[in-house]
Amino acid sequence: MKDLFGKALQDYYTNNYTEDLITSTNISGEDELPLPYLFRRFSEMPKLEQKALQLAKGSVLDVGCGAGSHSLYIQNKGLKVKAIDISKGAVKVCKERGVVHVELKDVLSETETFDTILLLMNGTGIFQELSQVPKYLKHLKSLLNPKGQILIDSSDIKYMYEDDDGGLWIDTNANYYGELDYFLSYKGENETPMKWLYLDFERLQLACKTVGLQCEKIMNGDHHDFLVKLF
Repeated sequence: MKDLFGKALQDYYTNNYTEDLITSTNISGEDELPLPYLFRRFSEMPKLEQKALQLAKGSVLDVGCGAGSHSLYIQNKGLKVKAIDISKGAVKVCKERGVVHVELKDVLSETETFDTILLLMNGTGIFQELSQVPKYLKHLKSLLNPKGQILIDSSDIKYMYEDDDGGLWIDTNANYYGELDYFLSYKGENETPMKWLYLDFERLQLACKTVGLQCEKIMNGDHHDFLVKLF
């Protein structure tokens, strides 16, 4: 990985902001991801993220912390938070912004236990593929303290396959429709494509059942997204 995401965060934080990240998937065209959005304050966050942060309690693990906006809010609430990300640049920016405990780490390498685990901004993305969901859920469950909770958001992207008449163009012989190839570019450079999973609520609920987790929907977002609590 070239860590273009981390490079972009560092550029923004060091006042070298000249352009935004460009994202696309195998089923959608290019879209800009504005760098200021990754440094947003609580008041600028979507209601769904605000709700998740308000529900955070006890010791918190912020998975895929990015620029650390969620961790900083939780830290300022007086809670102990550990932020982890696989981007070196993101970890550096988090430290510089004042996140006290941040590590360069994949969630599958985490061994500490927590009262709250946060996976936000399409948290199911890191599961990559439908077949990997049970493995990730089992591991996340093992990181929970008694009465702990996992707060995770996702989107049901079925709408992206709808035609003008409301019919669905989903190839039933293909992989699950929420499994996408995700492409990122920045300042003319392309990142290695990665797998990214958008998981609908029913499949997430079913996967939770198989690993002994309860799955409760907390709220729906504004655009086919939703927040759930796993416990």
